[in-house]
Amino acid sequence: MKKKIPLFLQILVAIILIQTLRFKFTAHPDSVYIFTKVGLEPYGRIGTGLIELIAGILLLIPKTVWIGAMLTLGIIGGAIMMHFTKLGFEVNNDGGVLFITAVVTFVLSAIILWIKRKEVKFF
Repeated sequence: MKKKIPLFLQILVAIILIQTLRFKFTAHPDSVYIFTKVGLEPYGRIGTGLIELIAGILLLIPKTVWIGAMLTLGIIGGAIMMHFTKLGFEVNNDGGVLFITAVVTFVLSAIILWIKRKEVKFF
């Protein structure tokens, strides 16, 4: 049971990160709108997508889970700050789903990092 919960959380966060990539990499109008509004279109959209892809993969590799969780905290922390400062909590009448998803992903990543804290290596 102790190993199944962290694995479930890792898979869930990886799915959340990876499923959003189709919007970023295909230049979906909602994604373009968001990154235009924060002044990072197109490089921020593509760069963020690449970092999210890397974080999602790292979350699925046992020895790099903590790195994936830290990357996720950083990138999603930035997304949450954009919601607070430039985007607002509701984007294109989504009912706040994007913001809520970001907060949930952030919290789950923090839990994963807490669980894996003994594996964190500093140089």
